[in-house]
Amino acid sequence: IDDYVQGFIPDCIRRVQRDSGEQDVTLVGYCAGGMLSVIYQSLHPEGPIKNLVCFTTPVDFSKMELFRSLADARSFDVDQFVDKVGVVPADFVVAGFDALRPASRIAGQIRLWDNLWNDQFVKGFRRMERWGNETLPLPGGYFRQTTKELMQKNALYEGTLRIAGRPVDLGKITVPFLHIAAQYDHIVPPACSAPLLGRVGSRDKQEIILPGGHVSLAAGPNAVKRMWPALDSWLQERST
Repeated sequence: IDDYVQGFIPDCIRRVQRDSGEQDVTLVGYCAGGMLSVIYQSLHPEGPIKNLVCFTTPVDFSKMELFRSLADARSFDVDQFVDKVGVVPADFVVAGFDALRPASRIAGQIRLWDNLWNDQFVKGFRRMERWGNETLPLPGGYFRQTTKELMQKNALYEGTLRIAGRPVDLGKITVPFLHIAAQYDHIVPPACSAPLLGRVGSRDKQEIILPGGHVSLAAGPNAVKRMWPALDSWLQERST
C-alpha cells in the first residue's frame, strides 16, 4: 500500500499534469483503487487533487464477511503463503471472487446459451467476460498488508492504519468528494462502504447508490445509462 500511495499515485498525477498542461486533477478510484485514493488524499490533503471520486470503496471490512472469513488468521497464514508464492497468482484472486457466488459462472453460461443467436447479447457477454477475467497478479507485499491491516485488523475503519509511519485520517480529506455505490454489490456491500461519507472531512460530499452490482455499476449498459451520466453531471459543476 505504501508504494502505491507514496509512489505510484503521485507519479501518475505528475504524468497527467505534464501531458494535459493542467495542474488541478480529479482522482477517480474503483474498489481497491478507491481505497488507495482516499488513503492517498488523507496523507496529501494539500496536493493537486481538485475532486475525489470513488466507486464501491471498502472501508468497514467486517462487512465483507466471506472474504474476512477466508483471511482469518486462525486458518490462513498470510506470511507463509506470500513467502511461498511471492506474487499472488491471478487465478487465486479470481477464485476468491468466484467463492462469493459459486454458481455465477454456470448461470452466465446458461444465459449465454439462451441468447446464443442474439449477436448483441453475445458481443456484450464476451466483453464482460474478458474484462472480468483479465485479472492481474497481486504483489505479495500488497496482499500481505491488506490481509493483515484491513481484513484482519479492520484498521482503516478503526482509524489505526498507518502508511509510511503516518496515521491515515479520512477527516483530512477536504476536496469535493463523490462516492458511488451499487445497491446489489456482492463484493463490496453497501454496508462496507457506508461509513466512508461520514469519515471524509469534505463539506461538499455526496453518495449516490445506483441499481446494479459491483461490475455492472462501472461496465456495460447499466453503467452507460446510470453511473457515467451521474459522474459527468457531478464533475461538470466542479471542474471549471
